[in-house]
Amino acid sequence: MSDDGLPPLRDVIASHGLDARKSLGQHFLLDLNLTRRIARAAGDLSSCDVVEIGPGPGGLTRALLMEGARRVVAVERDARCVAALGEIAAAYPGRLELIEADAMQVDEGSHVQPGARIVANLPYNISTALLLKWLSLDTWPSWFASMTLMFQREVAERIVAAPGTKSYGRLSVISQWRAKAAIVFDVDPRAFTPPPKVMSSIVHLMPREAAPDDPSLASVEKVTAAAFGQRRKMLRASLKQVFRDPEAHCAAVGIDPTTRAERLTVADFLSLARRLEMAPR
Repeated sequence: MSDDGLPPLRDVIASHGLDARKSLGQHFLLDLNLTRRIARAAGDLSSCDVVEIGPGPGGLTRALLMEGARRVVAVERDARCVAALGEIAAAYPGRLELIEADAMQVDEGSHVQPGARIVANLPYNISTALLLKWLSLDTWPSWFASMTLMFQREVAERIVAAPGTKSYGRLSVISQWRAKAAIVFDVDPRAFTPPPKVMSSIVHLMPREAAPDDPSLASVEKVTAAAFGQRRKMLRASLKQVFRDPEAHCAAVGIDPTTRAERLTVADFLSLARRLEMAPR
């Protein structure tokens, strides 16, 4: 038995036939010491709800509950995992709600109190899509107070990348505009069953307050898509997709039109997005 009185996770997987499926992007974490470390990285959970995506056999779910989460709402599309998660729910009466659904289709905010935290070992095949879903919510800051998420190391580096680096791109700009993001620690492939071929990282994101002059997300997405869609081109060429006269708009906000997208700061992209709203093509 583990510290919570439930069977070891390897036994749970064996008894319920829960082989990780590549089609679902599954890589299970079985070390409760590691999953409890992830839960602690999310901060004090005792006074908030926690949303978890892709709990699988429940390694992180158990850790969140052991670390004092007031309530966990777990979204899982793999019906094979329901029985195992039901055993955890029985061990923690009233503290675990399971939603059987595709996480991309769920409005998690309707199941939790404001100020909730998102903590998840995300399925790798939809990790970026899920992050953008949460960063793109209409009301900002939204229903969650923070996100503590597992990504492939490459994706984590894109989220936190600085201008002028190879990893800097659209995901960097949108993530850093909406949130303060930092890599907390790395997780070796050997910690997973089955082991992925790459290193993984835990990223912690704290939503930023929206500024009164913030452009719309749609405008930021249009400008970054144009700029990074042809990242080897100078802005005066790549931004022709969104501006009639890119050089004039760049000059109006103090940006050299002969520079390339990866050299612009997040603030630069916001300035261009405001110009787009003032003078749409």
